[in-house]
Amino acid sequence: MEKLQVALVRWQQQAIEKGERALVIFEGRDAAGKDGTIKRIIEHLSPRNTRAVSLPKPSDRERCQWYFQRYIDHLPAAGEIVLFNRSWYNRAGVEPVMGFCTKAEHKLFLRQVTTLETMLIEDGVKLIKIWLDISREEQASRLDERRTDPVKALKVSPLDAVAQEKWDDYSGARDEMLMRTSTAVAPWTCVRGDRKKKARPAVIRHLLDQLAPGKLLKGLDPVDPEILFPFDQTALKNGRLAR
Repeated sequence: MEKLQVALVRWQQQAIEKGERALVIFEGRDAAGKDGTIKRIIEHLSPRNTRAVSLPKPSDRERCQWYFQRYIDHLPAAGEIVLFNRSWYNRAGVEPVMGFCTKAEHKLFLRQVTTLETMLIEDGVKLIKIWLDISREEQASRLDERRTDPVKALKVSPLDAVAQEKWDDYSGARDEMLMRTSTAVAPWTCVRGDRKKKARPAVIRHLLDQLAPGKLLKGLDPVDPEILFPFDQTALKNGRLAR
C-alpha cells in the first residue's frame, strides 16, 4: 500500500504541473467498500487538488433540473482529481430499485449517460468507472457490523434495511447498467470486494495504470485478475460478479 500511495503522490505532482483532469466514479452495493477505498486513495494527496464528492438526495429545485446538472459543478478543473462516491449512476441503481425515479426517467438516463461521458473524455477528462462488488453473505455481515459498532454509526443508512431484501432487484439493475453503459471509450472495471486488503490495493494499482506514465509503475505488482477485471457479459454468468 505504501508503494502504491507514493506512486499516486508522484502522479499527482505531474498531473498538477500538466493541468490534467481526472474523474473516478465509484459505484457498488451498500457496504461494498467505497468509503474505505476512497479514503486510502486520497490519504496522502493534495487537499487543494483532490475532492471526494458524495452528494445528498436532491433538493426540490434540483429535482426540476436536468438530471446531470447538479453533478456538473463538481467536475475536475485543471490539476484536479475528483472521486464520486456514488454518482449520476444512482439513476441506474438505487433510484429505479427504490422507486425514486420513473421508468421513463431511467430509460432516458441510460440513453444520455454514454453521450455525456464521451463528451467529457473528448474534452480531455480522464474518466475511470469502478464497480465494487460484494457477496450477499459479506454484505449481511458488514451491515450487521454497522448496526452494532458505535464507531460506524454514521455509516448507517435507511437504505441498509432493504439492501438484503432487494438483493435480486439490485442485481438486475447492476446487470442492465453494466451492459448498457460499459463502452469502448468509458468501460466499467469490476472489483471483487469481499477481501478489503486485496481490493483496495488493486483499485489504486488500476488508477495508476490508467493515469500514470509507465515509469511510475516500475516495481509495483500487477493487478490480480481474480480481484479486478474489465467488465464483459460473461462475468454475469460465470460467478465473477455476485448473484
